[in-house]
Parts: sequence; C-alpha cells; structure tokens
Amino acid sequence: MFGNLLGLSALALGWRRSVWSWPVQLLSGAVLIAAYFSGHVPGLIGKQLIVIVAAGWGWTQWRRGRQESGGIEVRFANWTERAVLVGATALGTVALAWLFLANPSLSWSPWADAYIFVGTLAAMYAQARGWLEFWFAWIAVDIVGVPLAFNSGYAFSGLTYSIYFVLVLLGLRAWWLRTRETRPATANVPLGASA
Repeated sequence: MFGNLLGLSALALGWRRSVWSWPVQLLSGAVLIAAYFSGHVPGLIGKQLIVIVAAGWGWTQWRRGRQESGGIEVRFANWTERAVLVGATALGTVALAWLFLANPSLSWSPWADAYIFVGTLAAMYAQARGWLEFWFAWIAVDIVGVPLAFNSGYAFSGLTYSIYFVLVLLGLRAWWLRTRETRPATANVPLGASA
C-alpha cells in the first residue's frame, strides 16, 4: 500500500512537471519490488526495476533541463522519435517474451510480463525526454497491468493502477494544454540537450 501511494504521489508530481517526481518514483519502485518479490510476479518486479533505473536517469535529465531553460518543457515527439519508440517497444516485448517462454520459471504470463516490462521502459524514457507520448505509453501498460495485478492477488495494486489510469488521462490533458501555450524558441530542444 505504501509503495502504491508513493507511486500516486510521483504521478501527481510528474503531472506538475516537478523534478521531485523522480526520487519519489525511485522510492516507490524499491518498496514495490519488496512486495512483489514474495508473489513471484516477474513482470511487475521488472516494471519496478525499470522505474528505479529510469527514475535515476530521468531525474538527471529533468534537473539538467531545468537548469538550462528554467523549467521542464514538454512536447510531442516527432514522427521519427515515435517510430523508434514504438518499434523498440515492439521488438523488446517480443524478445523478452521469447526469453520468458524459453525459461518458464521466469514468468507464468510471458507476453503480459514482457509487455509490462518493456512498456514501462518506453514510458519512463518518454517522460524523461518530456514527450507527451509518455502518457499514452502508461495507458497502454495499465490496460494490461491492471488485470494482471488483480489476477495475481494484488488487489490494492490493481485498484491503485486503476486510479493511475484516470490520473494519466488527466495528466495527458494537462501536458497537452501546456504544449499549446506560447513558449520560447528553445522549447523544442530535447531535455538534457544544449540549445
């Protein structure tokens, strides 16, 4: 319950484009790994491992972007960035599912676990870059993650992910509206890149 409440807090901070979203995500991931480990749910454990690694990287990206522009700029990814994100997500999901299928002890639900693991990586990467597609990636992960959490006996996690789903829709709207505001010319520079 504590890990999921931290996750909700991290989502709320991300919605507001607060750099503190990242350390809270990192802590949430650590707490949830401890909870999921006893349940032998590698997809959910893998998701939290990705949260921890990506939170560290995203934190540095947002801190650098904030120092350079004074705030966290958000934008839609361009078509090339989207294609790479979707293609890498699809290939990564297939590769990881094959690994799980070849080693059944790693996962009782190879495709769902692979999809959640790789989809989470895609979402966290897009968030760190300040792309609105981050919200779409989370929606795609939640569509599979919510039923998996309930089916795995983690009802509180499933309920929390259901709340995430609603908050993600609201966050997507907030970020989308933010992209429509007038911004300086450096707004299209990716986070962490020099202008």
